[in-house]
Amino acid sequence: MINPWHRAAGALLLAAATVATGVAPAAPAAAAPAENVPAAPTTTASIKGWARMYFPAPGNDVQVTVDAHGEYSAQSPAFPTRAWGSLRIYHAVDEPGKPQLVNWGELEVDCLTTGGPTATVTGILVRASPGGPWEDLVKRKVRMGVSFYVAGKGKGKGPSRIGLSGATAPGQPPLTKCMAPAADAPLTRGGYVLKDKGPLS
Repeated sequence: MINPWHRAAGALLLAAATVATGVAPAAPAAAAPAENVPAAPTTTASIKGWARMYFPAPGNDVQVTVDAHGEYSAQSPAFPTRAWGSLRIYHAVDEPGKPQLVNWGELEVDCLTTGGPTATVTGILVRASPGGPWEDLVKRKVRMGVSFYVAGKGKGKGPSRIGLSGATAPGQPPLTKCMAPAADAPLTRGGYVLKDKGPLS
C-alpha cells in the first residue's frame, strides 16, 4: 500500500529537482492548427425572378422582383445564419381621368426561408419612390415580407403565387423577421426560380 505521505514527499522532491536543474516539466501537446479543423457543413437556398401578380381591383399593376439568398447550418437548419439580397415591390394605379400613381420600394433582405416549392423573404425598406407614401417607411426602417409558391410543371400544380405583408401601422408591433402571409395571389406574368436548401451532410 502506498503511503500518501511518501507520495507527497516524492512530489516535493520532483519539484525541487526541477528547480535545481532548470528543466521545466513537459508541456501539454499543442492543439491542432485551426486550418486543419474541418468547417461545419452549411447549405444555401435562393429565389430569383420577376413577376406580375393578380390584384382584385382594376387598374392596379403590382410587380415583385427578388434576388434573395440564405445560408443554413446544422445548428440552424430552419432559419438562415446569414441572408442577403434585394427585394423590389412596384405598384402602379391607373384611374380614369387621373394621372397614374406609381409607388415602389426596395428592401434589403434579412431572411429567406424555404421548404419544397415555398419560400418567405423579409427585408428592411431602404429606398422608395421620391415623394411617395413609402418615404416615411424608409425613415422608420419598416420590415415587409413576401411569400412565394413556385408551382412545378404538371397537371394539378396550379399557378405560382405571391403573398404580400404590407407595412404595419405606426404604433403597431413590427413584422417579425422571416414572417410573411400565405401566398394567395396568382401570378399573371413572369415567374421565379427557387433553389431549396439542401441536406446538411
